[in-house]
Amino acid sequence: MGFRSALSKPFAKYIVNDQKKWSLDAINTQHKILKSLVSKAKHTQFGKDHHFADIETYEDFKSAVPVADYEGLKDYVEKIKQGDSDILWPGKPEYFAKTSGTTSGTKYIPITKDSIPNHINSARNALLTYVHNSGQSQFLDKSLIFLSGSPIMTKTAGIHTGRLSGIVNHHVPGYLRSNQMPSYETNCIEDWETKLDAIVEETLTKDMSLISGIPPWVQMYFDRITAKTGKAIKDVFPDFSLFVYGGVNFEPYRGKLFESIGKTIDSVETYPASEGFIAYQDTLDQKGLLLLLNSGIFFEFIPADQYFDDNPPRLSIGEVELGVNYALIINSNAGLWGYSIGDTIEFVSKDPYRILVTGRIKHFISAFGEHVIGQEVEKAMNHALAQHPEAEIVEFTVAPQVTPESGLPRHQWFIEFDQPPADFNSFKSTLDKKLTELNSYYEDLIVGSILEELEIVPLQKNAFINYMKSQGKLGGQNKVPRLSNDRKIADELMNFRY
Repeated sequence: MGFRSALSKPFAKYIVNDQKKWSLDAINTQHKILKSLVSKAKHTQFGKDHHFADIETYEDFKSAVPVADYEGLKDYVEKIKQGDSDILWPGKPEYFAKTSGTTSGTKYIPITKDSIPNHINSARNALLTYVHNSGQSQFLDKSLIFLSGSPIMTKTAGIHTGRLSGIVNHHVPGYLRSNQMPSYETNCIEDWETKLDAIVEETLTKDMSLISGIPPWVQMYFDRITAKTGKAIKDVFPDFSLFVYGGVNFEPYRGKLFESIGKTIDSVETYPASEGFIAYQDTLDQKGLLLLLNSGIFFEFIPADQYFDDNPPRLSIGEVELGVNYALIINSNAGLWGYSIGDTIEFVSKDPYRILVTGRIKHFISAFGEHVIGQEVEKAMNHALAQHPEAEIVEFTVAPQVTPESGLPRHQWFIEFDQPPADFNSFKSTLDKKLTELNSYYEDLIVGSILEELEIVPLQKNAFINYMKSQGKLGGQNKVPRLSNDRKIADELMNFRY
């Protein structure tokens, strides 16, 4: 046993014991965090504008601080970009995490000295929690790969600016640096395909034990290795034992990924975002991710079906219910206030508080009043794949077809199959039937002959890779939206259909 694996076990025990303490005292933990955040920020520009000095209760806070997306905080961010201090949080941010917004263009999300531990320690604790629960730690002594964006930084008003994954790369603990892959030089390659080829060359001779990344990009890495060697991943990396992922629902990718590996291995799901590290998997056998209530973020929750109302309810952790779809709002020591990150979640446990990510608040299909959400299309797809186990998919997305050349309007499912179903029509009907079970509005539209059964548009091999390449978004942390209410993506994907 190496020194990393040996030292990890007592540290893991300490982390898990601490985790149990705050997770079982969640309401009080969140109350303390809100009080601390408001106190520290009361002399900032935002704190003065919103009367933080007068806030004593959560009700006071809700009255003083509106819910906003990036546009609502953009004026404050612009002041920071002009060189001003004490705007959203005391001092200046250490970094800007640069990310693309769907409506705001490029977003500059502040990361402060106080918020860096949320990103770094949470990723560490996810691994240590796995070590404690599984008893497995030998993987820490071998090579680890984190498929991520470039760590190269630019400067904005003297503030280091780059992708979140690149920023985090600068804070990898020293004890992991010596066995971290890829090399810094390779990680700095901007073109994803060139970078991927370099990563393959660097890692083929290494004893890889942990691989981390967004599932579709990890699958691309595996495909390159298999094409080069003619071997399953388990035969190239016999000690590969842990897959760490986040950013998308793993289930649609699970079958093909494990087939590429050649065996089933353990996996750990995480929920990192530029705005903060939200949650991670803390058990081996229970559903949901532990919401990180003791990591510098005060969470609020708005019922998703009321999010666009004029005055929607805002709930704290003690007011949430199981099985309700909530829009996630954060207030953090990065200087984000009443910030809607755009994700929706639901609670599957309140003892401790565990969540599932259900989709994006603005990613839905309601062209006909059905309001189908990401969680529903993913559940339908997972059901269809379970009923047709021979079928394997690479990626899919869904869009409305309002004006078809013939027939009634319908939903179009753009699917890249690695292995198509044996009975295509049965697969399609299974998908459609499951969606009607999950969404009563969709069922009413089908029964009422407003919509007809969904249509599957099979796509060429590498269709999504080529689409992402055409948009300049190949690799890294970029993801294809699971569904959208317009035809922007759909019309582009029509160029890649069979």
